Amino acid sequence: MGNNLIEKIVNIQKEIQFSGSTFVKQGKTVLAQSCFGYANRADQIENVVGTRYGIASGCKIFTAVAIGQLVEKGRLSFETKLNECLDLSFPHYHEDITVHHLLTHTSGIPDYFDEETMDDFEELWIEKPMYHMRRLQDFLPLFQNEQMKCNPGEKFHYNNAGFIVLGLIVEKLSGLVFTDYIQKYIFEKAGMENSGYFALDSLPGKTAIGYIDNEDGSWKTNMYSLPIQGGSDGGAFVTVEDMESFWDSLINHKLLSKSTTNKLLTPYAQEEDGDYYGYGVWIKKKEENVYKYHVMGYDPGVSFHSAYYPTSDIRVVVCANKSKGAYKVMSEIEKSC
Repeated sequence: MGNNLIEKIVNIQKEIQFSGSTFVKQGKTVLAQSCFGYANRADQIENVVGTRYGIASGCKIFTAVAIGQLVEKGRLSFETKLNECLDLSFPHYHEDITVHHLLTHTSGIPDYFDEETMDDFEELWIEKPMYHMRRLQDFLPLFQNEQMKCNPGEKFHYNNAGFIVLGLIVEKLSGLVFTDYIQKYIFEKAGMENSGYFALDSLPGKTAIGYIDNEDGSWKTNMYSLPIQGGSDGGAFVTVEDMESFWDSLINHKLLSKSTTNKLLTPYAQEEDGDYYGYGVWIKKKEENVYKYHVMGYDPGVSFHSAYYPTSDIRVVVCANKSKGAYKVMSEIEKSC
């Protein structure tokens, strides 16, 4: 499978001008690893094996694991109500919203970026400059006083604000800044030595700059298109190997107990397209059996897909520093697995 898979990845890269890295591993065997394009176009610095990439919403699963760890410590339960674990004012929120609702995008709270009504993520930063968005509380004015979209548990509605709230819960119950908590209790435990929530205005070495391509062939970086620093709803940076290490640590119960891991990986809510959602993770079924657990992330200058296939024990990571590309490469890999 290895050589054939690498050939297919190279072919799709040529077709779509993919810029990024891929990593495919089965058990302890690496099936494919490849890097394409530039981490820095201006200086023509190439993407390499250890390049760090932004993964946008792909890191919501880290937030879910953090909540699971606090549940195991007895600090809260998945059925704890929002008003019982966070003393912030949400004047229009339903009193029955639980942690479970927030984790499964079924809380009904308003989002700060509503994909049903907004097309361009960059629109958000016209009135609220993105360089002010460094901590979770900085997002509160964007949704804190808005009306509910629906009642808790009524329907699935993908919601970034819900994960901001979950991050605030992590901060309150742990006494740590959210990103520090993830670094200590997830990245370090999972051996993710090169990952972090890096600010766009102070990126460390070997970090890919995100690029936004225009139809006329010109381009710009995503420096002014995203919050300056990521948090509980998205924006972490990982290497492909670190992300595979996360899957390995999760499924081998290094981050959570077996029972809590199973809760995280249970399909709770169903999206219109047929995918299910657990706690911070998408779940795809085939004939009632779970085919894959997967996460994805898209931002201006970022596209990311990663999955774990339980039947074959294959883990796939595709990171790109362009707005498109990861999905097509992931689909090509999936056909071969």
